[in-house]
Amino acid sequence: MSEFNPNEAFSIHAYDPAWPGVFEHEAAAVRAALGADLVEIEHIGSTSVPGLAAKPIIDLLAAVESFAPLEVYAARLARIGYQHQPHVNDDERLFFWKGTPRSYHLHLVEYATWEYQRHLLFRDYLRAHPAVAAQYEALKRDLAQRYKHDRLAYTDSKATFINAVIDRAVAEIRAPGALPQSRCR
Repeated sequence: MSEFNPNEAFSIHAYDPAWPGVFEHEAAAVRAALGADLVEIEHIGSTSVPGLAAKPIIDLLAAVESFAPLEVYAARLARIGYQHQPHVNDDERLFFWKGTPRSYHLHLVEYATWEYQRHLLFRDYLRAHPAVAAQYEALKRDLAQRYKHDRLAYTDSKATFINAVIDRAVAEIRAPGALPQSRCR
């Protein structure tokens, strides 16, 4: 197995309309690997936003009801080529990757947690607000130039923008009249 390289070179590519199909194909493999433990799987990240340029890495958000021991997921996902990469948020999100160069990132979370919801809020806000998606693309292109061989700095430098978008999405949901009354309980 290859080793995780946090400084693997990367570049931003124009949106590829094949990305949703690539997600669906990989999601089927992840569904089979995780079996009944899987509650839901979603396409997240920039490749999930039509028209948005991105690193050509498909991000999958796989939700389980509650975490089993890491070894259970590591063994099941290894059968389809995924490797676990430990990180500081392993209590909230287990991160797996696949491919050389990396072509898939799998974020395993517990269903309906904030870690689960924040990814969907960001994705859905960018899908609904093309001008904000364009701002995000410009930021990513700038950061990719600056941090071509430093993925951690690239990712960290996007955090302020991402958190601001999530805050906007939450504020819109909480605004009076934002949700049908039947959903506000």
